[in-house]
Amino acid sequence: MTSGLPYLPATEALALFRARELSPVELMTAVIERAEAVEPAINAFADTFYEQALSAARTARERYAKAGDPPRPLEGIPVAVKEEAPIAGQRNTLGSLPLRDEVARYTAVFAQRIIDAGGIVHARTTTPEFSCAPFTWSRLWGMTRNPWNTAYSPGGSSGGSAAALAAGTTTLATGSDIGGSIRIPAAFCGVTGFKPPYGRVPEVEIFNLDHYCHEGPLARGVADCALLQNVIAGPHPSDVASIRPKLEIPAVLGPVAGMRIAFSPDLGCYDVDAEVAANAAVSADRLRAAGATVEEVTLPWELATINRAARIHFGMIFGPSLGDLYPARADELTSYARRFAEEAAQVSKEDFVAGLKLEAGLYQPLGELLEEYDALICPTFAVPALPAEYDTGQPVEINGRPRHDWLDALMTLPFNIASRCPVMSVPSGLSRDGVPTGLSVVGRTYDDVTVFRVAAAHEAGSGWTWPAGALS
Repeated sequence: MTSGLPYLPATEALALFRARELSPVELMTAVIERAEAVEPAINAFADTFYEQALSAARTARERYAKAGDPPRPLEGIPVAVKEEAPIAGQRNTLGSLPLRDEVARYTAVFAQRIIDAGGIVHARTTTPEFSCAPFTWSRLWGMTRNPWNTAYSPGGSSGGSAAALAAGTTTLATGSDIGGSIRIPAAFCGVTGFKPPYGRVPEVEIFNLDHYCHEGPLARGVADCALLQNVIAGPHPSDVASIRPKLEIPAVLGPVAGMRIAFSPDLGCYDVDAEVAANAAVSADRLRAAGATVEEVTLPWELATINRAARIHFGMIFGPSLGDLYPARADELTSYARRFAEEAAQVSKEDFVAGLKLEAGLYQPLGELLEEYDALICPTFAVPALPAEYDTGQPVEINGRPRHDWLDALMTLPFNIASRCPVMSVPSGLSRDGVPTGLSVVGRTYDDVTVFRVAAAHEAGSGWTWPAGALS
């Protein structure tokens, strides 16, 4: 069993712990040994806490061995937490050189819930600077690479989390998503990532009031994603936007037979790589085979409108949140962070109302579509992956044609605009370069359970297993 432990699902590990057929120490040791072997090539960890993690695993082992208080929901499970999230006493640099000495004074609610549930934070994962890019490299941490093919990026901004899962160096991981930052890395690395609807998981200020912003789980499968989501979700008095009552994803998800699912290969306006589109079409067939009615649809969206709405939003909240770091310390920032700040500075307060109108106009046809269908499926990203060293100032080549705006590949953006829609990215197949591609399952507003049902049905029919060709 030892050789397979780094890829053991969390749900299976918990069952083995309870049966005393596996120790949390054995699992943690295997994950750490795997990390020590592959981290030089992948670089998914910003910080590690191996000795503390092994100590916590020994404590968890004792909890399973003794009568009395039952083990907690994540007791003994290794969880890699994205470095962007504050955990008191740990570094909280946001991947930025000017913030390299910052230490968090408090712990984010969702991270505290993981710790309180018995999850063991053995590592913090890398991000691009300020989590503002769909790839993961920074001047502080260097370049994080895709375990399936190290010439490619694991995506971003939760790239370290997805890479760690794909590499077998964690059992569960966390991400955040303001433009696709959970779903893009999930697609690139062949893992499962869930963007909950706005307010489902408490967020730290000021981003708890930014409806584009979401904290969510990443895992190697749907059941593990549900396990972590159920721990981190639920209202909290620190966040006025957090939703009550708490929603629990059920352990047993119903079949999709009889469901009506809309399939859009391009969302009506995206140029999509032929292999990505082909894998999405195969995914639609998997759901048909599971008994769902899947019909191809289009949306009356324009790419320029989506990008404009997003840039206004980022320019009003995300860009200004950089504060005095730009331009005061611009020389220490990455090229993409400087570019992000410069674009934000071009957005005026008058643009804000125009942006809200654009967002409303974009949601309406999606809302109408989801009145007719139980869910929508589409590719997660327009290309299989970006080169590891990609920068936002460069074109993205799609089907042999350069797209000069990097947002043109982000098929995730519409669902940050439609932020109350839950979305999960699941693996749809492999590309010619051995890099996975992703399928997004989009639900009606706050209908998380249907998204998990569709994703689970797709997973069951996909035959996707681990390590399935990832870095060995």
